[in-house]
Amino acid sequence: MKHFEVNFDGLVGPTHNYAGLSFGNVASLNNANAVSSPRQAAKQGLAKAKALADMGMTQGILAPQERPDINTLRRLGFTGSDARVLENAAKQSRQVFLACCSASSMWTANAATISPSADTMDGRVHFTPANLTNKFHRSLEPQVTGRILQGTFANDKYFAHHSHLPDNEHFGDEGAANHTRLCNEYGQAGVELFVYGRHAFDSTKPAPTRYPARQTLEASQAIARLHGLEQESVVYIQQNPDVIDQGVFHNDVIAVGNQNVLFFHEQAFYKKEEALAEVRQKFGDSPLHLIEVPTDEVSVSDAIKTYLFNTQIITLPNNDMAIIAPTDCQENEAVSRYLDALVEKGTPIKQVKYFDVKQSMRNGGGPACLRLRVALTDSELDAVNPNTLLNDTQFARLNTWVDKHYRDALTEDDLRDPQLLVESRTALDELTQILNIGSVYPFQQD
Repeated sequence: MKHFEVNFDGLVGPTHNYAGLSFGNVASLNNANAVSSPRQAAKQGLAKAKALADMGMTQGILAPQERPDINTLRRLGFTGSDARVLENAAKQSRQVFLACCSASSMWTANAATISPSADTMDGRVHFTPANLTNKFHRSLEPQVTGRILQGTFANDKYFAHHSHLPDNEHFGDEGAANHTRLCNEYGQAGVELFVYGRHAFDSTKPAPTRYPARQTLEASQAIARLHGLEQESVVYIQQNPDVIDQGVFHNDVIAVGNQNVLFFHEQAFYKKEEALAEVRQKFGDSPLHLIEVPTDEVSVSDAIKTYLFNTQIITLPNNDMAIIAPTDCQENEAVSRYLDALVEKGTPIKQVKYFDVKQSMRNGGGPACLRLRVALTDSELDAVNPNTLLNDTQFARLNTWVDKHYRDALTEDDLRDPQLLVESRTALDELTQILNIGSVYPFQQD
């Protein structure tokens, strides 16, 4: 039996925009209301995904959400035709309108938490969409995300789908952005790390004071129960409250893992030594590489600015590991110097490959934000909807689709244009046919 880690990249939607909605995400706030390029953003994401496929990785694509979210605007009291709903919402409640136009689903790392079959008691791959309760604009995503995942992983012999956790901040869940998995081989039982920002039911515990802690311990524990994980294979680690207050809104901004490598900043975790000791103990006697980046070599500020840790670490067909980094890392002197030295240090990481994903970076997400990792056996991979897997034909087809439907530039004023809604729905309806995922959007079901 063969085993794979498949990266399912989120396709950037046709209304990609910068609304600066994410308090605690420095890049998102800094680029609020800048002119975006949906076409460029989608093509940058597809180019990165295709490059990984060309390296020998198995690569998938997940559909975006529909935006503007007309259904939510109607739930909030805006009535009339779609054009009237857009006009009145933009005029009467700009911030609500912008939230319902959010491009945030492009960051697929927040879409769900996945546990592979090697870890679960029933031997199936488990999926739980994130509820994303901390941000209104992201809390609109879970239902459609669940339908997209079900259309992609449709065989219940191999895949188990759960509803998102209750829509309450006590169970705030941000998906795989606060979850990683360590293992020797993708098909072997591993150790799942759940990183949380606060205790929801105990206010005496440490917590950030400037920016919100989006993931709770209680949410992480609930997902571990839903996925049927044994306690011996789970570690709960608290994120350092101080780095959350510096703008590290998710753990994947300060740490990333792959197989037997955990790559993290010196300031990433609260009670770091205790946490790492538990990781070592549960990982067992096999070699484990804990690569800790000192503050005096890369500051937290530079890590956030360049998304050094929001890089992907992948295992290439020759078993070497490579870091997939944004060009922002290459352009920063301290980070570039660190990465140049890292590949010579004798760790499994032997290469760094840089990609231009600036349209995503400006909205607050790096290469790792754009993908959802799913470890699969060959039988499970065969059960995945084949139309969602990237090959030369689908890559060309999706690029042609983007060129046909996406605008080259988009401003806030464009979002209220009823024609943009028509263009977007036309594009998404065609996309569901290209990917063969069924009617996942409300406008298709209405």
